[in-house]
Amino acid sequence: MCDLGWIVIIDEFQYFHRKSLSPFASYLQTYVDKLRDTKKGGLFVLGSIHTEMTAILEDRASPLFNRVTRRIDVGHWDFETLFEMFAAHGVMDEYHRLFLWTLFEGVPKFHRDCFEQDLLKPAKDHRRSTLRHLFFEGSSPLRDEAANWFLRELRGRYDSVLKILAAQGPCPYNVLKSEYACAGSSGEKQLGGYLATLMDKYRMVEKLQPVFAGDASRKARYSITDNFLSAWMLALARNVQSARIQPLEKPIGRADEILKNHEGYAFEKMIRQLTEECSRKGVGDFALTDVVRGYWNKADGSDIEIDLVACNEEEKIVRFGSCKRPAKAHDGKALENFNFHIERFLRTKEGRRFSGWTVEKALYSPKFPAKQRKILSGGGYACLDLENFRSFLSP
Repeated sequence: MCDLGWIVIIDEFQYFHRKSLSPFASYLQTYVDKLRDTKKGGLFVLGSIHTEMTAILEDRASPLFNRVTRRIDVGHWDFETLFEMFAAHGVMDEYHRLFLWTLFEGVPKFHRDCFEQDLLKPAKDHRRSTLRHLFFEGSSPLRDEAANWFLRELRGRYDSVLKILAAQGPCPYNVLKSEYACAGSSGEKQLGGYLATLMDKYRMVEKLQPVFAGDASRKARYSITDNFLSAWMLALARNVQSARIQPLEKPIGRADEILKNHEGYAFEKMIRQLTEECSRKGVGDFALTDVVRGYWNKADGSDIEIDLVACNEEEKIVRFGSCKRPAKAHDGKALENFNFHIERFLRTKEGRRFSGWTVEKALYSPKFPAKQRKILSGGGYACLDLENFRSFLSP
């Protein structure tokens, strides 16, 4: 208590959206309206599930609609913290780190679940053991996580849209529209409405644009924002259901194989975020003057496609990057294609903006063997893996 009144903090506020607790919102409304202009203290409500908090505070039918005066969005752990946590628990294998990040990003709650199940440690069978204990057994703590929290508020065809985006990866609108129609739905206007709600209200979907493209560009792709939700919709949901009628190892194996393929896209996203965090903290080997994007001149990626375009306008340096989950995939054919796409891009309208700039070429994988790194570096490529980024952020 202070001279101005009371300061009240309510944690886990999303629980008040449950039917048994929902009358509390009306009770709270009375006091909020009574005290909101009196400068008699303050009320802070904290919640980790965006959909639930949105339903309580932003839905027009909610008693607390339009009562919020300030918002603070607290993001996930950054990579510096994540690497520190991995080191503390002996998770040093780069592919183990990628596996965990593909599932959980930097959400502390999920990593705590791993720790409490004695899974946050090095182990030969860490992939299937983690999936089994966290998702597939009857007492698994994350078995119903997506249904209970991420998807609880969704109605209509939202589920169909998310399943399509999970299956397709970053998806152009025309593919999304075609798949949506094949799923038994119709109406582009209806799809547009669902997509807008998933982006603007629930923040479950993001719109990706190639470098230099405007918001209205038809080259846009749509992608599920959250790693956990994407992995659940793509690899886990159906297989967790199958585990009810099949020997457990079969659906776990299928889920694991799907996730290995999915990690390719997740790794690309990871590298972009790592590059931005290093630049923001003034470490690493590239200082950015803009966010990191990719480039594609057709939404379906059928022509020119570059995974990463990083710009330093002050020093006139542009870095093009290629991301591969297995380091061996950076072979002669892949390098030839990478160089060809860069050359073609530099001849485009967008690419000509880099005329006279220094061009760098970078290759990314979770881990580069020393011999391969030496050969590729000798060919003029910067080779960066997760250990490099860890050393940048935690020297």
